[in-house]
Formats: sequence, C-alpha cells, structure tokens
Amino acid sequence: MATIKFFLQSKKENAQIHVRVSVSRGLVVRKSTGFIINAQQWSEKTGLPKQTNAESKTLRNSLNRLQTHLYEVLNDDLAKGVLIDGNWLENQINTCFNRIDKSDTNVFVNYIQFMIDNASTKETRGGKIGLSEGTIKNYRSFKKIIEEFEKYSKVKILFKDINKSFTEKFKTWLLKTKKYTVNYSGKQFEFIKTVCLDAQKNDINVTIHSTTLQPFRQQDKDRFIHTLSFDELLQIYHTEMPTKHLKTVQKWILIGCYIGQRGGDLLSITPDNIRENTKGVYIDVLQQKTGKNVTIGVMQDFVLSILKNDFPEPVSLNKINYHISKVCEIAKINEVVEGYITNSETKEKELVSLPKYNFITSHSFRRSFATNFYKQMPTPVIMSITGHTQENIFLKYINQRQDKDANADLFMSFFEKMNSNNKPTLRVIKKVV
Repeated sequence: MATIKFFLQSKKENAQIHVRVSVSRGLVVRKSTGFIINAQQWSEKTGLPKQTNAESKTLRNSLNRLQTHLYEVLNDDLAKGVLIDGNWLENQINTCFNRIDKSDTNVFVNYIQFMIDNASTKETRGGKIGLSEGTIKNYRSFKKIIEEFEKYSKVKILFKDINKSFTEKFKTWLLKTKKYTVNYSGKQFEFIKTVCLDAQKNDINVTIHSTTLQPFRQQDKDRFIHTLSFDELLQIYHTEMPTKHLKTVQKWILIGCYIGQRGGDLLSITPDNIRENTKGVYIDVLQQKTGKNVTIGVMQDFVLSILKNDFPEPVSLNKINYHISKVCEIAKINEVVEGYITNSETKEKELVSLPKYNFITSHSFRRSFATNFYKQMPTPVIMSITGHTQENIFLKYINQRQDKDANADLFMSFFEKMNSNNKPTLRVIKKVV
C-alpha cells in the first residue's frame, strides 16, 4: 500500500518541508512542498508541525490537504497506468495549491492566453497582421476546454506532458465524458498542434508528438448532411408564418441559402451591403474567418424582393437556431431522413430517423447553397463565394467525391460555347491544278 510522509532534511530555523511518496519498494519519489518551518516546531513522531501556535496549525492543515490530494490522485493515476515520478509529484503539489505562475509560458494554458493577448499583432498567412475575431473566439473556447480537462484530471498541463498518453486520455474525455462530436473533438487536436507549433517558434521545448499530431474527423460514410433544396426553399417562401419572429427567421433562411455565407457573416449584412448595377443586385461581404471581401450576385426573384422591399430585422444566431426548426416544420419540410441527435438522458449521440426539420440549423444555409449550385456552376465560382480555398475540402463539405467526368463535361460545354461564337470562315486548303 502506498504511503505519504512529510519530513525535514535540516535542523535549521528555516527548514524545507519535503514529501515522500512510497508506491512500492522500488518506487519512491520525493519533492519539496515549498513550505518552511523552524525545525524546533516540527514533530518527528507525527511527521507534522507541532500545534503550538496559529501559524503551525495553518501549516499542518495545508500539509493534511496535500496528503489527501495526493492519495486521491495517486490511486486514480495508478489505476490508469500514469507514470509516477518526480515531475508527477511536483505537478500535483503545484496543482493542489494553485501555484502555477500565470506568466510561465511552459504551461500550456498560459501560452494559449499569450496567443490570445497577442492576437492583434500575430502574423497570419499571406503576410497579414492580426487574427480574426472568429479565430480569437475559438482560442478562448479551446482554453476553457483545456482548463476543464485540467480540473477533471487534477493536473496542470505543461508542454512536455503532451505525449501519446496525454492525447489518448484527452480524446477519451472529449468523446466519452463530454459527449462531443467526433468532428468537434478532432478540432481540439488541431488547436493543440497549432499552439505547440507556435510555441516551438518561440523557443519553448515541445514534444515531437505534439507537433506531428494528426486531427481526426468523422468518416464520410458516417456523416449525414442536411440541406434545403431549391424546391424546399420555394416551399418555405410560400408558407405563411404565424408570428413576427418566425417571419424574420424565414427571411434569413431564404437569404442565407442563396448567398452561401457563414452564419456570422450572413447576419452582419445590412441594406448598406447591397448595391445595384446594370447586371443586377450585388451583396458585398467581408468574411470574418478569412478576411476576404466577397461579392455575391443575387438573381432569385423572391430573395431580391426581400432584400429590396422587406429586409429582415437584425437577429442573433441563437435566435435563428431556436426558431429554424419551427419554420421548417410549418413549411412541411418533413421528409424522413437519418441523422444524429443527443439523447437528453444519456447525453449520447444517437442515429435516428426523423422529419428533416429536426436537423436543419444555421449551418445548413451555406451548405445548401454549395450543394444546390454544385455542378450547375463551375466549382471555383461557388468556392469563391463560400470561402473555400481547396476543392477537396469543399467536396468533403458537401459530402461529394470529385467527379472527373463532370469536369470534362463542363470543359467541353464551355469549349463548345466558345467556338459557337466564332463566325465561319472560308479557307483555301490546297490549290488543285
């Protein structure tokens, strides 16, 4: 059975109090607790401060607290096969008394905060300066997840701790304990790698494992993508909504599915973003995530009518997602489809068959646009509007595989159209005598 004892190595007035954790005959680790005491106030019999004054009583309580913490974590970590060594013990002492220096960038969560604090001067791809608000928001969310995992695991994460054992435990916690989706959990691994690579550039020692970490995502065969077709959008347009809130959401659905922007970019649009020229109505958008200026041409008559004559009131993304299912239900978007929902009791993701309106969210807008116009227009044109930069990522987004024949067909179609504009000419091939 493991034992935890406190001891002094000095008879001085300011003697360091050490702790010894004996796991087995061959495994004993020792570290300073960070506390000092006059050796005259130490009881060799109890291995604790004598109860002679208030200061000694407070110190004794702190050591008892540490002993309790170590027993709890030790038993748990032994069961999990965690390496018990000096680093482990030092980590647990600091965790118990919350002694981590917030300026110490060797601490993983501190470096995440460092990146957030310096986001405005961070150099990004293309030589641009400053991270977008969306990226900063994602880093803040990631930091909260790491802090929550630290509380769960009762350990402060250092860069040197990010090894295979750590990432496997983190993955299990994300998927099994927190019940996060595979894609959302995999995204946290992308953040780990990004932070570690950035830290490495600033001469912080990181593990090879952390900089070669591979993110993961749900397999294509397990994905269920739910979009609104052109016919379903027309159905929504022709359905009378009973309340003002539902009418507002109805308008944003129709605009969103015809301009192909992310939710935040969609809801930032005002009448000032709309302009007309000889060819029609254009909407100018500055995409928050990419920082790109994008212009979308709008041709659908009922969307034009909304934009020109009945522009919707501002609304939050949360409000959209709260009412969107109801709008689609009233519009009878009720084809039975498969998809995942979270069981309210078990908190597990379950594959079920339900009417489509149960699965439509604001994420469906951009995806509906991309899906509906795919193969109707050149893929690069669609990607320039949605903000995708790589065709393979775009095709995964709409759950499509690259169709080489379709690309060849499109090329021949454009070639035929190009040649049809050329006037026939008479040429003399060869003069016959």
